[in-house]
Amino acid sequence: MRTTFASMIFATMFVGAVAMMPARAEVRILSSPGGQVGPFLDLFERVRASGEIVVIDGPCMSACTLVLSVVPNDRICVTRRAVLGFHGARSMDRRGRLYAEPEASEAVLETYPAAVRGWIRRRGGLSSRLLLLRGRELAAIYPRCR
Repeated sequence: MRTTFASMIFATMFVGAVAMMPARAEVRILSSPGGQVGPFLDLFERVRASGEIVVIDGPCMSACTLVLSVVPNDRICVTRRAVLGFHGARSMDRRGRLYAEPEASEAVLETYPAAVRGWIRRRGGLSSRLLLLRGRELAAIYPRCR
């Protein structure tokens, strides 16, 4: 029998490909380009409250990386396909132009676990440049999924 949350279907539209896997009570992130912060925080709060494990099994970009801030570290694992993409916070003005939000970037950075914060800071911090955490560097922070 497949475990689902009614709201998971809605949240999946924002998160990208997220699958509920009942056998091990896990949420699997297959591919997420990111998006608006609010829906991601709502989804990850529900996942945290559920007690489920998060398997990052593909690209988890931008707002998707907030899973690291909301779900406890001991309930996150990564596969060889996992890639985390970080960049600075940005907003859009009335004309549709993006602009940097340095204070928001610092606030978001502070929510990440210490090892992730350190990795980001060693690469110059959050900016418009996309920082990709993957491979051995990612496996040094989060365990490989079994």
